[in-house]
This record gives sequence, structure tokens and C-alpha cells, in this order.
Amino acid sequence: MAGWTLNKSLAGKDNVDVDDDRGETAGLTPAKKRRPRSRPPRWRQGRVARHWRRRLAPDPRYRTPKVKPTLSVRARRLFWSWWPWSIATIWALVTDRWYWAIGLGLVALITYLTTPTERPPRFGLDYEFPIDAEEFLSTIVGATGVPFAPGNRVELLNNGDEFYPSMLDAIAHATNSVTIEAYIYWAGDIGVVFARALAKKAQAGVPVKILLDAIGSASIGSDILEILEAGRCQLAWYHPIRWYSLGRFNHRTHRKSLIVDGRVGFTGGAGIADHWLGHAEDSMHWRDMQGRIEGPAVMPLQFGFAQHWLETTGELVSGEAFYPSVAPTGPLRVQTIMSSPETGASSVRIMYYLSMACARRFIYIANPYFIPDQTAIQTLVDARKRGVDVKVMVSGIRNDNWLARMNSVRLIGPLLDHGIEIFEYNRTMLHQKTMVVDGLWTTIGTTNFDNRSFAHNDESNVCVHDVSLAQELQRTFLEDLAVCERVDRAAWRRRGGWSRCQELVAALFEEQA
Repeated sequence: MAGWTLNKSLAGKDNVDVDDDRGETAGLTPAKKRRPRSRPPRWRQGRVARHWRRRLAPDPRYRTPKVKPTLSVRARRLFWSWWPWSIATIWALVTDRWYWAIGLGLVALITYLTTPTERPPRFGLDYEFPIDAEEFLSTIVGATGVPFAPGNRVELLNNGDEFYPSMLDAIAHATNSVTIEAYIYWAGDIGVVFARALAKKAQAGVPVKILLDAIGSASIGSDILEILEAGRCQLAWYHPIRWYSLGRFNHRTHRKSLIVDGRVGFTGGAGIADHWLGHAEDSMHWRDMQGRIEGPAVMPLQFGFAQHWLETTGELVSGEAFYPSVAPTGPLRVQTIMSSPETGASSVRIMYYLSMACARRFIYIANPYFIPDQTAIQTLVDARKRGVDVKVMVSGIRNDNWLARMNSVRLIGPLLDHGIEIFEYNRTMLHQKTMVVDGLWTTIGTTNFDNRSFAHNDESNVCVHDVSLAQELQRTFLEDLAVCERVDRAAWRRRGGWSRCQELVAALFEEQA
């Protein structure tokens, strides 16, 4: 009855085709029924018209992209795309060039497995609000998806002479649990010391879980593994190389986390190896920094470990021993970012770029592998144009990564041209990953300023919006600056042909460095 009333009320209106329960068209006699409109085939119904396939107009505030890819960048991306090599493989098969087909097929597979899925942002990086504005904090939280945890203490520890004793002391006082996620755990004296400390705790009944990257910690040595096994520690390998898991071999955990009782955590640039011992006194002892966090901000580090442990072992980490109720221990609000390319965007990259875009006074970056992409370069140049003092400290002649070193040297030209100061730390390998902005915003963590950390590896960074901690990191940065050599623009332009040839080769692998 209701359907008949509705159809009746619509009768006589133009361009209305409503069928009643008897299949008749309301308001029309059978002689006047219109023929049903033809519909496209079902396989075409889900397609979007061509003129709608591109995105709609972006926000008018961000209509101009930060950069447009250069011809060389486009060519490199094309080279690392799997589909041109796949087409070439098919051509070789069709023309019976079997050896060529095998070689090209392998290249297609390698490029498919190594091509990063994450790209730097191009819009929304214009300067709008300063670091000291509440809008900056809310934007950082919204853009990274990580809130600030109140009630924490953060201590900056310089070199192995400071951070190793503090880490071992925390392990010695553990009562409920110890978890470690590390990219590097190598054979050596300090590795044995940690192994014995961990084994002692495990024998005392404290759960000890250790997750090591299968590539980064491949040289751990049997002595350490025997100590851990005898002590009943649990150990798992993150993403070991297997034929059935080749699709993830380029995805590594680069995190360095030690979490004790779910209340105290350590993260930063250092793993567990002998070259981190000492106080950076010579080329055999690296310069590095760790952060000691106590309070609720430790929980994200535990979450990151537990997520990878579940993926690797199938065991769900649970219980009060790992996730206690943590009371406030200090005055600091801390943001602990656990970044992963599997989310489709690097949270740490977003944090870095937003911080640089909002700087008003200065940006001090210390990072061993500084390989800025076009967006990062332009963001730093824009900051310099509005009067921001930009200083970047990198590892110089002691750099342990040739590919990173060559790409870094190649890419700093535009920065030098605009008055950005680049300093090389040459006494030993500089390995800390820190940034301080405007004497207020601080970050320390595991993330290198390169595409490998942003687009391939899992990383962790701790961020604090606090004057006293920022001033402490600023003082440390300036102290390190005193033993650095500033890169001269004229000297950079006069670098030799052999260096330029190496840079040309390294440029091909920029996305993998």
C-alpha cells in the first residue's frame, strides 16, 4: 500500500521512472512506457571516466609543489622500476635470446624487490607557524599519528663510556623483563659483557627476549650465542634471507632499543660492538649518542619490539611484566615515533621535514649519512632564505659507507650555494642521529638522513619539546663542531675528476643508500 501511494504521488511528474510492485511505470500507460536505458557492460561499470582519473585540485594553500623531479631523478626512478626490465625480458624470450632473458629477468626481480614504495611529501611544507606554537605540536601529532606522553625523564648519554654502563646497570636492576631490538650486535668484548649480564638475569627468572636483524647482526659470533643459550635467553632473527621471503629482504629493523621492566628504555645510534667503547678519542672509537627514557614514553618502544617479535616468532608479548602501569617520573612530554615503510609513509621523515619547515632561528643536524632528497634540499634552502641558521654535521673521511659518503658529497652543492654550512667530523666515525631546532625542539634516534632509513628500514626517534634538553643538545652539537672541518664552497667545486666519477656511480644507487 505504501509503495502504491508513493508511485501514485509521483504520477504525472516529468522524467520519473518508478516501478510499482506490478512492474508498471507510475504515471504512464502501458503504451507510453519508455524503453529502459541501455547500461554499459558490467566489466565497464566500475571504471572511472578518463577526465576524473587525476586527483581533484589540491588545497589552494598548497597548490605549488615543493619540488618537481629533475630529469636525472626521473631517469634513476625509471632505471629502478621493474616494468621496463620485464618488457625487455619478454622481448628477449620472444626473440629466443635466452641468456639475455635470464639476466634481464633477474634485474627485473631485483628492482621489484628493492624499489621503495614511500616517497617524500611534495605539498604542505610551506612555512606557516613557528616551533613554539601549539599548532606545531598538534600538527606533528596529527601528521605522525603519535601523541605526546607526559611525565617522563630523558637523559642524553655521550659515547660508550656513558651509555654502556647505564645500559648494563639497568639490566642488572631488572626485576620483570628485558627486551632488546638491535640492528647491530657484533662479536667482541662488550658483546660478551652484555651476553653475560642478560644470561644472568634470565637464569634468575627474568624473561629476556632479544630480536636481532638477520643481516646487521650476522657477525655476532658463536661465543655470544652460546652464553645466551646457556642462560636461557630467547633470541630471534628478524627477516632472515630465505628463498620464500625474498620480498622482504630489503626491509630491515634498524632500531636499537633496550627496554627494562617496561619502564626504562634506551634508543639512539649505537648498537652493541667494540667500536662504540671509549669516548671517541681516536678513529677506533666512534662518536655516538644514546637517549635514556624513563616513564610512559617507553611504552611505544616496547610496542615496536612486541610487534616485530610477534611477526618473527608468532608469540604475543603480554602481561604486567612487559606493559606495567607507569607513573609519571619527570616533567617532559615525549613523542616516541616508531617509523616503518610498511605504513606507506615514513613518520620520522614527516617529523624532520615539518620541523625544518617551521624553524625560525636555527636548525642543527648531526647525522653520519646525510643524503637529502630534492624536497629536503629545497626545505633547507627555504629555511635559509628566511634567515634561519642551518648547520649540518656529517661523518667525513672516517665514514664507513662509501655509497653514503659519495652521495652526500654530491648533493651538498645547492646547500653550500645558499649559505648552508656543512661540517665534516674527521677525528673518528660520527654516528649520532640528532636534530635541535630553535632551542626548543629536540630529536634523537636511530634514523639516518637518507632514503634507506626513510623508505626501507624500521626506525625509532624520541622527540621532546623542551628548552633545557634542547639547550643541552645544542651545547653538545657546538662542542663537536669545534673539532670539525667546514666544507668550503670553492674547494667543493674544485674536487677532482676521480671523485666526480665515483659520485656518478653512487648517484645510481641513491635510493638504496
